[in-house]
Amino acid sequence: MENRKKFSLGYYLMIFSLILFLETIFFSGTAVKEIPYSKFKDLIRTDKIQSVIIEPDRIYGLKKGVHAAGTPKTDPGASEEPFNFTPHQKHTPWYLNFNKLKGKRQQERDRQFMVVPLEDPKLLPDLQRHGIDYRGKIESHWLSHFISNWIIPFGLFFLLWSFIVRRMGSSGGNFLNLGKNKAKIYAVDPSQKVTFEDVAGVDEAVEEVKEVVSFLKEPDRYTRLGAKLPKGILLVGPPGTGKTLLARAVAGESGVPFFNLSGSDFVEMFVGLGAARVRDLFKDAKTKAPCIIFIDELDAVGKNRSQGIYMGGNDERENTLNQLLTEMDGFDPQVGIIIMGATNRPEVLDPALLRPGRFDRQILVDRPDLTGRIDIFVVHTRDLSLDDDVNFHRLAAETPGFAGAEIANVCNEAALLASREGSNTVSHHNFQDAIERVIAGLEKKNKLINPHERKVVAYHESGHAIVGHLTPGADPVQKVSIIPRGIGALGYTLQTPLEDRFLMSQSELLGKIKGLLAGRAAEELVFGEVSTGASNDLEKVADIVKNMLTVYGMSRHAPNLYLVEKNQNPFLGQGPMLQHRSEKLEEIIDEETQEIIKACYEDAKQILLKKQDKLENMAHILLEKEKIDENDILDILGPRAREKETK
Repeated sequence: MENRKKFSLGYYLMIFSLILFLETIFFSGTAVKEIPYSKFKDLIRTDKIQSVIIEPDRIYGLKKGVHAAGTPKTDPGASEEPFNFTPHQKHTPWYLNFNKLKGKRQQERDRQFMVVPLEDPKLLPDLQRHGIDYRGKIESHWLSHFISNWIIPFGLFFLLWSFIVRRMGSSGGNFLNLGKNKAKIYAVDPSQKVTFEDVAGVDEAVEEVKEVVSFLKEPDRYTRLGAKLPKGILLVGPPGTGKTLLARAVAGESGVPFFNLSGSDFVEMFVGLGAARVRDLFKDAKTKAPCIIFIDELDAVGKNRSQGIYMGGNDERENTLNQLLTEMDGFDPQVGIIIMGATNRPEVLDPALLRPGRFDRQILVDRPDLTGRIDIFVVHTRDLSLDDDVNFHRLAAETPGFAGAEIANVCNEAALLASREGSNTVSHHNFQDAIERVIAGLEKKNKLINPHERKVVAYHESGHAIVGHLTPGADPVQKVSIIPRGIGALGYTLQTPLEDRFLMSQSELLGKIKGLLAGRAAEELVFGEVSTGASNDLEKVADIVKNMLTVYGMSRHAPNLYLVEKNQNPFLGQGPMLQHRSEKLEEIIDEETQEIIKACYEDAKQILLKKQDKLENMAHILLEKEKIDENDILDILGPRAREKETK
């Protein structure tokens, strides 16, 4: 829906007052010709004045009419109305005076004059003596005084107040609404209804929340047996896995109002506003029960309170959390209020939030597996015109570890690429290009690289591809490119697993390390020195080796030990105090890290020495084509090592 900016009554009042004020100042005077007082006395003596209107600060007069010959009218039967005239006023610039086209009205205007009065006690006797009709008039300025003294000051005060309140971040621009919750209420709208059919890849989580829908639709089914539904349901999972979408699907399936807000909406700079908004939220929810309250990014308001012991506390956030805990304890679950939260950092939540009776049910919304990714591709391509060559199974296999939001981004990028090509349908290669764009970044074909650096990159990426292709346990090589992509990447080797892996052996981890070090090994073999292009590879190698020795217990000198430094807090067993490893363990880890990296590096060099002709051939093809795919790699290197072993 289009967001239209609303103007308050104060703006219109200010504009109206300003117009009247300007009209009073600049356009309230008369347009009558002013004459000197001496000329006014001469007109009296020569009997050329018909009537006058005497005001405290000015005198308006009307001359006698004249004949065509220029002599004054003396016909007593002429229709002279001494007091039937109004001094012409100044008009605004946009005023259209059609009377100017009328000669008679113009002549009457020419007969009018204005004079500033002087202290003259003989004025009235002279007027009587010459038979001039005269009268007095008291000018009223009440309207201009009212506007200038009341309307304008109060209008300016109102505008200043509105500006201050809006800068304070109040809801609805009203200071009295500072403590009102900022929840967006989504009622049941058939056009925007989200159902479980729109949620894919998280079938286990969907089955868990279906119980909530059943309770909201048929509460007697559970209450008659004395069962109580959990008060709070916490959706836990990595970013982009569909936690918010799942919560909206629950609301859509149950057909109840859906209160959607973020944890940061409770936190303000003013003390007590967060707690007030929590109270107002539950008050509104009780009036609309049955309903669902969904708090996204719950960790923003539900962070562990014990962290404030050493790192400085946040009393306002803690007060908000305390009020949330109180409200969750105070309402009756039988009224049909379900509280749902979502976070990707469950480890930082306060334990009081996770105890039974509050968020006592946690549902994992994890990254989808192969089948889940296929379903997500189907959901996000329903509105796309697809080519017949699109293979969802292959696309799902090429996107391991992708979350639902990332797959949605891939589908959108594929449609954009197809539109850029002028195609009427989205083909399979558009999806593959989109996957590469998401993983490696945007291609920079116009980036100028000198020939030597280009040659180094070709041998570097060829080394990755050869060792990765021939090492058992390594992921298959899908594509090799020397086209710069992303930030600082001069080339890349795309390796994706053929299936989802949840366990990895020590040999497979060592195979990954060899593949990562092969790029630098190829540089040393061909050029006799190494470059800075392997910095990212070395970072990944360090992470793998560190996890092998400290997390997975794969050390030869200190096997089966979990050596991760943990945080320990004297308050309820959690907090910032570090539990350090001993110096001897540190030395063992450092020495074995160097041993593993050195051994893998030498193995990678030996593989490349044996396949030096393949290295040269692949590097030359890369320099010529800039990009080779899986079929080209099989033609150059032959079948993979694992495939040979199985034959």
